[in-house]
Amino acid sequence: MQVILPPGWPRPKGYANGVVARGSMLFIAGMIGWDADGQFHSDDFAAQARQALQNIADVLREAGGKPENIVRMTWYVTDKREYLAASREVGRAYRDIIGAYNAAMTAVEVRALIEDRAKVEIECTAVLPD
Repeated sequence: MQVILPPGWPRPKGYANGVVARGSMLFIAGMIGWDADGQFHSDDFAAQARQALQNIADVLREAGGKPENIVRMTWYVTDKREYLAASREVGRAYRDIIGAYNAAMTAVEVRALIEDRAKVEIECTAVLPD
């Protein structure tokens, strides 16, 4: 197993941002809308979703993968109405960063996320080509 940590990112405590397991699967921990320094630049839902997707793309790239290698995503949102209201902007961010790929997805409304400012957390699994 190999832990994936993009250059310059601080090593998180108690978890890994990504793990490549035997074979060619990449499991990416929940990514939220902060940057590599752990800073939020916005409280806007769509902006946080864009940053979370960019964080996923950064981890994928560090593992030698591409967005099209994503096979599964789970979105945890703190307010489904806010998520639905931002769906156009979120869709644009998804197309810009991930593309038009057909990953299996689930979205779940949760009461809160561990980081108080976070409005969305996205985890995913990717299968990297041999």
